[in-house]
Amino acid sequence: MDKEFKFEIVEHVGVLSEGSRGWTKELNKVSWNGAAAKYDLREWSPDHAKMGKGITLTEEEARRLKELL
Repeated sequence: MDKEFKFEIVEHVGVLSEGSRGWTKELNKVSWNGAAAKYDLREWSPDHAKMGKGITLTEEEARRLKELL
């Protein structure tokens, strides 16, 4: 049985790239199941109805990643 989840893109930060299928790799702030929004990096279909696997980062983790880069 699949567990249902909800998401809301709270802030669109930017697009990193676009694939040949029209999907875009994006950095957004996303609220998952009503929780506080986190930075989220993943591929999205053009209508944002489907998504690929990705990672979520807290504000602190995003700052640390920026320092590392």
